[in-house]
Amino acid sequence: MAFKFFDKLSQNFIELLNDKDDYNVIIKIKNEKSFTAHSNVLKCRSPYFRKELENVTSNKNNIKTINKRNISDQIFDSILKYIYGGIIKLENAETIFIFDLMMAAGEFELEELTEKLEILLIETKSSWLKSHFSQVYRSIFSKNNFKALENFFNDIITKHPSLIFDADDFNSLQESALVSLLKQDNLQLEEVKIWEYTIKWGIAQNPALPTNLEEWTNENFTALKTSLQQCLPYIRYFQISGADIWNKLKPYKKILDKQLWNDLKQYLVVPDQQVKSKVLPPRTALVQKLPVRITEPPKLFSAIITYEHAAEISTWIDHKSSIYSLFNTPYQFELILRGSRDGFTIRTFWDKCHGHFDTVIIIKVEGTNEILGGYNPLSWRKEWWGKTKNSFIFSLKNGNVRNSILSRVKDSQYAIWSQNITNRFSLIQDSNLGFGHNDLRMGPDRGNIFEHVDFTDNVCYCAKSDYEIPIRTTTDKFSIEDYEVFKVIKTS
Repeated sequence: MAFKFFDKLSQNFIELLNDKDDYNVIIKIKNEKSFTAHSNVLKCRSPYFRKELENVTSNKNNIKTINKRNISDQIFDSILKYIYGGIIKLENAETIFIFDLMMAAGEFELEELTEKLEILLIETKSSWLKSHFSQVYRSIFSKNNFKALENFFNDIITKHPSLIFDADDFNSLQESALVSLLKQDNLQLEEVKIWEYTIKWGIAQNPALPTNLEEWTNENFTALKTSLQQCLPYIRYFQISGADIWNKLKPYKKILDKQLWNDLKQYLVVPDQQVKSKVLPPRTALVQKLPVRITEPPKLFSAIITYEHAAEISTWIDHKSSIYSLFNTPYQFELILRGSRDGFTIRTFWDKCHGHFDTVIIIKVEGTNEILGGYNPLSWRKEWWGKTKNSFIFSLKNGNVRNSILSRVKDSQYAIWSQNITNRFSLIQDSNLGFGHNDLRMGPDRGNIFEHVDFTDNVCYCAKSDYEIPIRTTTDKFSIEDYEVFKVIKTS
């Protein structure tokens, strides 16, 4: 039987840390603040301090000084309390503090603490990690101590490679980060694109290389090969088409091993013949597994728009100047109505949408593939006009439409038109709805028999009146191929 008294032991060591009479190490951190400590405790608990203390000379009082100017006093105070007492207090701690503490723990080679904080961030702060994607992803590759976070982010990037490969700062990506991505078997990029991005990164590491490839010397190719020596083994060369091998790889054949290039040429002529070079398997395409039965739609389940469209609309709702990323969009789009599922009559709209506020209407125009829509922060009610300064209409980038168009309300008195008034015979109705007098109108101009009001009957149109700019280049009437109404719910 063994009795363990860790609480008392931890308390005693914390008291030792606070004892200023017997220290033999001074650690100077940011803002010239100093902490005192004991070399035997530091060396026992941290491989980093063991190495540092062996290389630092004592002064005449037998005290060693270590400089760590990149760490704040709050972070280092927590590190020391962990080293001495095995305790970390994170009650009410901001996420950035937890992240900085993890980075410091990694730097001091405190493996147990590093792994614990990594898991804490992944399990409880994933939204923060995603919204600070670039900052965190680059930081974790400054040291190779964060394998859990590396896997967390690589899982995202393999599905959405443009987050890194098309980023403005791609060329400054750490080599270890690029190699980590190239190793991924499920990276969702064509292999020739992976090759092109790798070459682009390698050239950026050698800014003195001539811009014209025809002017390159053997020394230039050697410089590029040296920069890419850790990356090239992970390209799946034999998964690249013959045309791309000839057009994309051949200009850089001097950075490839001679045997590999000879095998690639052989592969072009006799693809079934065995080669001497190592052939990596093709990357696997991700296949979305559908459940056997779907009873509820997912958080964003649209037959018309993409997640990127939803992020753009969310940005407009919040009047942001830069578009939200896929991972920090603060809204959930909850489907209320879909024309192809529920019907296209005005009656259906009122049955489904009456009383709902903060809604987005998404329209797919028949025959043009245009995606039009509008945001209504007000409740849909059978009234003449809804007055608001926060509504807007739009046309979304799609197919041949190269750029999205945003048009905010100009005359707030006529922001939302939502009327459905039956006459005394209960047959004829003014049955339409929309944004402004005519800016985005769904339904006919005049009264119609209720059952005949159908959005697929060429009764919709756009003509600038009360919003800033038109969202179509024509005022011709159009039919709706499909449309959806989403309730926009704030999630963060």
